[in-house]
Amino acid sequence: MFGFLESVAWAQTGGDAAAGPQLNPIVSFLPFILIFVVFYFLLIRPQQKKSKDRKEMVQALKKGDKVITSGGLIGSITNLGPKIITIQIAEGVRVKVIRANIEELKDDDSDKDK
Repeated sequence: MFGFLESVAWAQTGGDAAAGPQLNPIVSFLPFILIFVVFYFLLIRPQQKKSKDRKEMVQALKKGDKVITSGGLIGSITNLGPKIITIQIAEGVRVKVIRANIEELKDDDSDKDK
């Protein structure tokens, strides 16, 4: 009975010599590190830059700017508050919009409907 247990123990320790040299843990994680670096430069960094640019644009709004809201309304700013902006979308029609819902500034050249 002890002979069987002894042969199992030898079989387990004998496999280590055949496995060869152990790899450095850093080398085994290198593909994951490279994938993270690629994701950072292709996905995360551009998204952070876009978010920063949009935040700066929203903070720099002033009266008279023509804007497009996230709902698709196009108008010019008539009143600015810390959180709410009033835009005029037609003659005599003014709408209050949350500042964060302003998507972009509209160019004066793009007034012409196509």
